[in-house]
Amino acid sequence: MAEERLWIAALGGVHEIGKNMYFLQYGDDIIVIDCGSKFPDESLLGIDLIIPDVAYLLNNLDKLRALIVTHGHEDHIGGIPYLLKQLNLPLYASRLTLGLIENKLKEHGLLRQTSLNRIDSDSVLTFGSISVSFFNTNHSIPDCLGVVFDTPEGTVVHTGDFKFDMTPVNRQYPDIHKMADIGKKGVRFLLSESTNAERPGFTPSEKLVGAHMEEAFQKADRRIFVSTFASNVHRLQQIVDAAVLTGRKLALLGRSMVNVVAVSQELGYLNIPEGMLVEPAEAAKLPPHEVAVMCTGSQGEPMAALSRLANSSNRQMSISAGDTVLLAANPIPGNERNVSRIVDNLYILGAKVIYGSRSELHVSGHGSQEELKLMLTLMKPEYFIPIHGEYRMLHHHRLLAEAVGVDGDKIFLLKNGELVESSGGVVRQSGRVTAGQIFVDGLGIGDIGNVVLRDRRQLSADGVLITVITLSQADGRLLNEPDTISRGFIYVRNSDTLMEEINQLVAATLEKMNKADLGQWSIMKQTLKETLGKFLYERTKRRPMILPIIIEV
Repeated sequence: MAEERLWIAALGGVHEIGKNMYFLQYGDDIIVIDCGSKFPDESLLGIDLIIPDVAYLLNNLDKLRALIVTHGHEDHIGGIPYLLKQLNLPLYASRLTLGLIENKLKEHGLLRQTSLNRIDSDSVLTFGSISVSFFNTNHSIPDCLGVVFDTPEGTVVHTGDFKFDMTPVNRQYPDIHKMADIGKKGVRFLLSESTNAERPGFTPSEKLVGAHMEEAFQKADRRIFVSTFASNVHRLQQIVDAAVLTGRKLALLGRSMVNVVAVSQELGYLNIPEGMLVEPAEAAKLPPHEVAVMCTGSQGEPMAALSRLANSSNRQMSISAGDTVLLAANPIPGNERNVSRIVDNLYILGAKVIYGSRSELHVSGHGSQEELKLMLTLMKPEYFIPIHGEYRMLHHHRLLAEAVGVDGDKIFLLKNGELVESSGGVVRQSGRVTAGQIFVDGLGIGDIGNVVLRDRRQLSADGVLITVITLSQADGRLLNEPDTISRGFIYVRNSDTLMEEINQLVAATLEKMNKADLGQWSIMKQTLKETLGKFLYERTKRRPMILPIIIEV
């Protein structure tokens, strides 16, 4: 690669919501922005987490200079421990973001070996011929930063996630004047988030949620359970304030809720009066009208606290008739079914459930169309790259950019891994690097591929049929009747005739192969799979996984 060349690419975060990761490379210097994760959908059976494929970074270890993190949400920091297990990279983040990352690194045993560096909107960093500075934005978590890269090929701005909230709960105002100054000096490339590019108008202020939260607390006459994103520290503070107003003790359910509250309290981002926090076991013994509970699970995650409460399987607390449950978060697209199931179960328990957009207990942390246009107007980019969104969101963001004067020929809708290159003042889309997704399953990282997932889907759909065969080592004859076992395919006790036919078919197939002198195990297993598969589909219209087990005696 020529020394003068600038490359910009996403390794995650375009054509998708989640696992945000981008990099900027000039000459022999690579700077990585964010390293997030996302949760799997229902088709990815058994997968715990999805993180970006970092093969390109691993192939260029000598050029990596820094990982800069824009803010502390999981879709921007969730993949960091898995990245740092593969490469050692200095990390730069704001105060709260750093606190949340430290918590993750402790869990993974990486804290001591990682170089952690605190930055703020006044920080300036230099990596080779790249100078990096920052500006404050606001979002649904404190300490969010936009990033400015000054390179010999021009200025590159990455907005991070943002909205323009003029009455922020924590008084962290967006650096509008600084953004305007950056735009006046000239921005070559703007990378701006696209989450709400389809939504007209402005996103309401987080402060509006506080009044509705207090009203809901005042109307409740028994226990209150509030489920929201643990990382939405502004929302957590407003829940605390409502509990203080109504004289309630506060309990926490869910590991991420406990962790975020602890870090936020320690760093001064969350103010909870002395003695207000109680353990769930203690809260369960208090009079119902004196208790409020903050819990995880607003997205319907099966193992999260709210789901366990709705299923009456939480060992620490339970929901009783007359309790109030507040869902202070809207479902992320794809999670609606799980959330609806939980709401149904809560109603069955007799709870009063307040949820959905009409409840006014949630506002987005992302800017809507007018705010996206404001960012474009402030920055006045020559070239524009919409990021952080599904394709339709990127498309709508492109239309907004054209509406405020950006040349349509200078807007790039990229896929993960596709490169925008600037060399000698000439900008073009050129080639791609390896990009994709890596599945985390338990302790395994990247060891689950399409074949394993296909097998899991087949097992979940039609079960498995195992046939155990004992053969003579001397002449290959069948010594005993085949032993066939069904798991998730048919109920054996009600299918005696079918099981007998299966065993007879296995015996007849083996006898035919023995006469034809086709005694290789691989050939025998494949023939049995094909023969049984065809027979079972004709009889049941199901396709179970078939596992022949051959034992020679």
